[in-house]
Order: sequence, then C-alpha cells, then structure tokens
Amino acid sequence: MTSQKIEDFIYHSVEKAGARGIVLGLSGGVDSAVVATLSTRALGSDNVLGLIMPSPSNQPHDIDDANLIARHIEINTKIISLKPMIEAFQAHLEHDRLAMGNLTARIRMSLLYYEANHLNYLVAGTGNKSERIVGYFTKYGDGGCDMLPIGDLLKTQVWELARFLGVPQRIIDRVPTASLWPGQTDEGDLGISYEELDKILEGKKDNLKIQRMINASEHKRKPPEVCRI
Repeated sequence: MTSQKIEDFIYHSVEKAGARGIVLGLSGGVDSAVVATLSTRALGSDNVLGLIMPSPSNQPHDIDDANLIARHIEINTKIISLKPMIEAFQAHLEHDRLAMGNLTARIRMSLLYYEANHLNYLVAGTGNKSERIVGYFTKYGDGGCDMLPIGDLLKTQVWELARFLGVPQRIIDRVPTASLWPGQTDEGDLGISYEELDKILEGKKDNLKIQRMINASEHKRKPPEVCRI
C-alpha cells in the first residue's frame, strides 16, 4: 500500500509538471535506492536518471554500490566527480569542515537541477522523515528538490520498504552517510541511532536534545519569510 501510494505520487507529480522523468542523486545508500526503485516502478527505467557525484571523501565502494542499484533496476546513470569543483572552492575559501560539507551538498543539488533543466525532469529528493523533522539536511542542498517521495517515512520504515522492494541486502546493510568528509556518518552526527531516534519521534520516548534539534531547525522546513508591506 505504501509503495503504491508513493509510486502514484511520483507519477502524478511528473505528469502535473509536464516533465519527462526523474533525476536523483544516487549515493549507494538505502534512501536513494528506495527512491530510485519507486521512481522506476512509477515511470519506467528509461525515465529515471541516477546522478552519481563522488567527492574526495567518498570511498571506492560508494560508486560500486550506486552502480549496483542502477544495474538492479536498470536505470541510466551519469558520473560527475566533485573533486575539481570542491578544490576550486577550497583555493579561495578558509578551511571550515562543516561549511565545506554543506557546500558539497549544495554543489550536488546544483548539478541535479542542471540535469533536470536539460532533460525536462523533476528532481526527486531522497530525504526521509527522521532527517526532515530534526533538520538533518543541508538547506538548499539535499533539502532542495521538487518532491520528497519518502519524506513521510521514518528511517526504520525506509529500511522496511527497501526489503519489500527487493533492494540488495548490501545496500540495506550500509552505514548511513552523506560522505561530506572522511569518516562522516549520519548517526555519528546525530549522536543517536536511527532506531532510538525513531522511537522518540513516534512519541515512545522523550529526549530534550532531540526536541532542541527540532526547534532549532524549524527554519529549514519553511520557505523564506517575506516582509509583508
């Protein structure tokens, strides 16, 4: 039921926009694998493009995993290395790991929108509900997209859906990471496992730290405020 509802959402979003298909960032992780699979089921494999955008902090197996997903659902891919772009920025900016990580996410989104404009596609975001609620995404980076197919699914629900869809187990078992810098992991940044986080978000537990994260990231979930005259 969940799968069909999301597939219908993707199909009608593309149809309403008069677009031809979907482009998404294919990282090799479970979120992008699920979105790519659902998009393929909704639109057909010829109308889905997976953009693989390795940065200097990516591991070789990241590209292998992204290609594994692409082969599994038979979609086209395009690889664009971020290394020369990031190095060009670094040559003119002072070192700030967090700021550069967010810049990397924004470069990826810029490339996705370039391909979307070029092909008359929509950009499908791969963020899930757990990340969206606590603000664990880059504003105008991975948070910038035309639609969020799994934006109402908690991370643990995404894993369940991945198993239902037949996503390769290697992808499901991957440690979640945006690869924004060497050794970076999602749960390390959050300071909590996704299983524990989802229990809190479902109201089964209270946690003041998570509530502070939700409150502090409210601006990320809203459009820019307009000064009303």
